Amino acid sequence: MVWVPLSPTSSDRRAPLRAPSTTTMSLEWLMDWSWSLDGLRDFIATGIQSFRDCDATALVAVACLLVLFVWYCYHVGREQPRAYTTVNALMQSTEANGVQNGFVYCQSPECVRCSHHDGLNQKLYHNLQEYAKRYSWSGMGRIHKGIREQGRYLNSRPSIQKPEVFFLPDLPTMPYFSRDAQKHDVELLERNFQTILCEFETLYKAFSNCSLPQGWKMNSTPSGEWFTFYLVNQGMCVPRNCRRCPRTYRLLGSLRTCIGNNVFGNACISVLSPGTVIAEHYGPTNIRIRCHLGLKTPSNCELVVGGEPQCWAEGRCLLFDDSFLHTAFHEGAPEEGPRVVFMVDLWHPNVAAAERQALDFIFAPGR
Repeated sequence: MVWVPLSPTSSDRRAPLRAPSTTTMSLEWLMDWSWSLDGLRDFIATGIQSFRDCDATALVAVACLLVLFVWYCYHVGREQPRAYTTVNALMQSTEANGVQNGFVYCQSPECVRCSHHDGLNQKLYHNLQEYAKRYSWSGMGRIHKGIREQGRYLNSRPSIQKPEVFFLPDLPTMPYFSRDAQKHDVELLERNFQTILCEFETLYKAFSNCSLPQGWKMNSTPSGEWFTFYLVNQGMCVPRNCRRCPRTYRLLGSLRTCIGNNVFGNACISVLSPGTVIAEHYGPTNIRIRCHLGLKTPSNCELVVGGEPQCWAEGRCLLFDDSFLHTAFHEGAPEEGPRVVFMVDLWHPNVAAAERQALDFIFAPGR
């Protein structure tokens, strides 16, 4: 009898293979590791050869670009926002020349705008306490909150609106206001347009005799000339000027919302000669809205508040919040003459009557 080996059946082929021994696995792992090292060595050798084959000029150019990129990233990381830097640089550079924020630096310790008070918040809080003792704390919550957290409010405001002295919280914020915001006073000013214009023209005749007549102030501007004739300057009446414009001065007493009893109130005639640009600046507070009544409005004159341009019109009032970054310019031809507006500060319509009385006390001239 002869034994013949049989081929495995299909069931035998599907049978699981016997697990390899530990010695076999170790040898295979070592062989794979040696192959990996060989591949890595070949890769590094190829990279070095490629580097040697490169042109030296190209390598220098790549290195220079890399250095410039690193420097650019560092510079951008350290740079302040543009608008904030521009305004502060303007303030610092102009203070040395007696000018601050586009206005003549009066150097008066009583000037709340131009002088720097280290203890301003403490002074304001003391004034508020004195007012509350005399009258009442009723309705003073918003003012109290504003004084208590004034530093935080001023430092955290967006660069488009940064009142320099006092910020009252929770007031509606907008660069321009509609005429209905102070409808009575707007209509009263517009009805008396011819009266104000006539008194201005009488005043302006004095410019033919001298460069800067008595009562007028020249403000610092990057170009051109900007003159102002104040009837009320920071809450203080200017008697000599008021006597020269008696009807306009009496008109101020008829306005319901004119700020006349605190340092944020002003009334003046503002004149821009052709070619004048007023440097961008912020007003001192958001509790007021500034009213411009157009007296003479040549072409190519604009007011820009918070990045929004508007044009004046003769006999019409334009209301805006000057705590927003703003500028004005007159780019008309010399033969067109100056741009002239009558400017008066009115209360923000959302400042309550009790708050107005308290703010008049706290920010009274000379306090």
